[in-house]
Amino acid sequence: MRHVISVLMENESGALSRVVGLFSARGYNIETLTVAPTEDFTLSRLTVVTTGSDEVIEQITKHLNRLIDVVKVVNLMEGNHVERELMLIKVRAIGKEREEMKRMTDIFRGRIIDATDKSYIIELTGMQEKIQAFIAGLDPGAILETVRTGVSGIARGERVLKI
Repeated sequence: MRHVISVLMENESGALSRVVGLFSARGYNIETLTVAPTEDFTLSRLTVVTTGSDEVIEQITKHLNRLIDVVKVVNLMEGNHVERELMLIKVRAIGKEREEMKRMTDIFRGRIIDATDKSYIIELTGMQEKIQAFIAGLDPGAILETVRTGVSGIARGERVLKI
């Protein structure tokens, strides 16, 4: 089962390495990992997407809470949350392909953020499923390059991840 774990941790060198080391030492796979400073620059927020049973995720959460750099851990899947991913994709856009790429971009509510006479760079945000559907809708030969941020997530309502 897929889980989105949000970790508030000290913004110090080596903190990310210790978290990632915890996952690799126990054989847990990280599907996506996103980390950046919060509004308090002494803290960073890390969002990890991983898979596992509820028992495995409980073990991961317990191990994370034991790390000295970790301030707080929340499994966002335990409540309502919003998650998004950003993708930049460079696609071939020559001749009649240009209009098709514009149409696909509009359908998925993306934006063309750069255009040359032979390519477009398209920005697309949304759930992972939306991004995967966009990629699946393209001719594989038209994709020149893809960059994805990984999932960022936040709990809805009154739930907050703060100290």
